[in-house]
Amino acid sequence: MPRVRNPLLRTLVDLRGNGRACVYTEPMWGLSMALVLPYASVFMLALGVHDEQIGLLATISILSQMVFGLLSGVITDKLGRRLTTALFDIVAWAIPCLIWAFAQNFWWFLVASVVNGAWQVTQNSWDCLLVEDVERSEIPKVYSLVKVAAEFSALFAPIAAVLVSRLGLEPAVRILYLNAFVIMAIKIWLLYKLSTETDTGRIRREQTRGVSIWSSLRGYRPVLGLILRSKGTLFSLAVQAIVSAVSLVNGTFWQVVINQHLGVPDPLLPFFPMVRSLLSVLFFFTLIPALTHGKHLKLPTLLGFAVYLAGQVLLVLIPASDGGAVASTYGLLAVCLVLDAFGAGILFMLAESLVALHVDRHERSRVMAIQRTVVMLATAPFGWISGWLSGMDRTWPFILTSALLVLGVAVTARFWVTTHEPAAAPTT
Repeated sequence: MPRVRNPLLRTLVDLRGNGRACVYTEPMWGLSMALVLPYASVFMLALGVHDEQIGLLATISILSQMVFGLLSGVITDKLGRRLTTALFDIVAWAIPCLIWAFAQNFWWFLVASVVNGAWQVTQNSWDCLLVEDVERSEIPKVYSLVKVAAEFSALFAPIAAVLVSRLGLEPAVRILYLNAFVIMAIKIWLLYKLSTETDTGRIRREQTRGVSIWSSLRGYRPVLGLILRSKGTLFSLAVQAIVSAVSLVNGTFWQVVINQHLGVPDPLLPFFPMVRSLLSVLFFFTLIPALTHGKHLKLPTLLGFAVYLAGQVLLVLIPASDGGAVASTYGLLAVCLVLDAFGAGILFMLAESLVALHVDRHERSRVMAIQRTVVMLATAPFGWISGWLSGMDRTWPFILTSALLVLGVAVTARFWVTTHEPAAAPTT
């Protein structure tokens, strides 16, 4: 059998065990949540939820995630990576999908946002399940594959577009949420069946057997010291916080600004994330591997921030037309999609990889729990702030994201810390 030359494809073919289970089931996200996410904010507007309330819901969701994120390391160690992922995927995704499907007003969305915050527990456990048995040098490629799998989900966007055009926005979105409930349930079962507990997970489960959650939480104090003493961990935390804040604003208001400000009609909304995702996949198999090959990741990080910044600035500058979107509007949005696909794609991979590369491998779950909590604490205000800005002018949230990306460039240029191979264990 001929050897696959593309490094990303080679990693995909060579994956075994939990890495394969996590990556190979990830495209099911595309048949579930990815179908409905382009309509989430517009659906809320259709049910009478205001811009400020949408922003508030984003902040409440982050605060819920912060609480669950703080507990995630303890839960992941106590239950194991595999069981935690299964249980909390049900809580965080299956149950909220049913609430969203039958939502009537702001309060339904509020309850769903609080419950959905539990996804931070499964994000921690899933990350551990994904990388703990993978070679260190393969971690950036594995996260690239995760991103590619998620982006391929956009191929199913026309399904949502057809439903909305034929049934109307509200009934179509309710059907899509019910579909997400079913598909996510199947995904959860498949991942549990195809995965096994990691070696580190088995060790941590035995170490925490009989130890209460509160006693385990007190054990965070020395772990916090590990973080504060590591310049690399602090730097990766700062990068991840900036990328998360920008992602929060874009995920909440990008569809709103092109729909309500630029006049893009409802049935066309899912095609924009579809095109962005396909472009991102193209970049992940061509330009991004060439740029991130090897250990020198500073320049790719700076480039990612700069390109993403260009896309956000261009979105703000696109003129609105009273009669709806015109040809020039779509042309400029196409340029935005190219810039966003590259910038957001490479930054997602690098932000996650930098955390994984700098983290203490023996305390991975607890260190990542604290990191996620700090990142969410820093990110939380941007939901409410962007909603407040959108209520005044729907382009203003993207002035905010542009400022954050400028900060990302400055932080990377000034505080970059090179990743190193872990020191060998001392011999006796």
